[in-house]
This record gives sequence, C-alpha cells and structure tokens, in this order.
Amino acid sequence: IANHPQQQVKGLFPFVGNPRNEMPPGLAFKLTDYLELVDWSGRIIRAGKRGSIDSQCAPILERLNIEPEHWRYLVNNFESRFKSLVGSGFKLKQACQALNYKRTPGIRSCEYYFS
Repeated sequence: IANHPQQQVKGLFPFVGNPRNEMPPGLAFKLTDYLELVDWSGRIIRAGKRGSIDSQCAPILERLNIEPEHWRYLVNNFESRFKSLVGSGFKLKQACQALNYKRTPGIRSCEYYFS
C-alpha cells in the first residue's frame, strides 16, 4: 500500500508494495508488512528494554480491537472511505459536538469499523 503523497515525510521512501517490473522508487513491501515487522521486532527485544512488547501481549490488531478483515479493507480504502474524522462512534460524536458540527460525518463507517 503506497502512502498518499501528502502523508509522506520528505526524505523517507514510500511503501510501494511487492516487488514487480518497473518498480517505483521506495520500500518494496506494504505498510501492513511493516507493522507486522515492528510488532515482531518489539517482541524479540529483551524484556524491560525500551520498545519491547511483552510476549503475552496480544497482536496489535487485537489490542486495537479491529477485526483483521476490517483492517485489510481499511488499509486499501481508508482515504476513499473516510473524508473527515475517524474513531469509535462515541469519540466521533464527542468530537463533532465539541466542533459544533450539526451532523456527524462518517458515523456509520466509524461505528462499523471501530466500535
């Protein structure tokens, strides 16, 4: 999954997906692969060290209470699915109230994917 150009920090290579002919410049893996690598790396760091993840700790998606099927969909469609605020339905309603919005944009998608 490639990052949107405006989200990419200058000087860092984007995630450009799996190796293929005529590869664009960037890291030849997906964002989801990177997240798994970070999770795995944190688990092999010695306990008590900065960045370590306890081996008893659930995988990242489970800790975030996100269904793997939902995550797969979101990493491929996030920008087209969400145009504004993102979060649990409860938090989204709170934010919209604080911002004096008359409507709660994206509430159905947020409740489906994050509640």
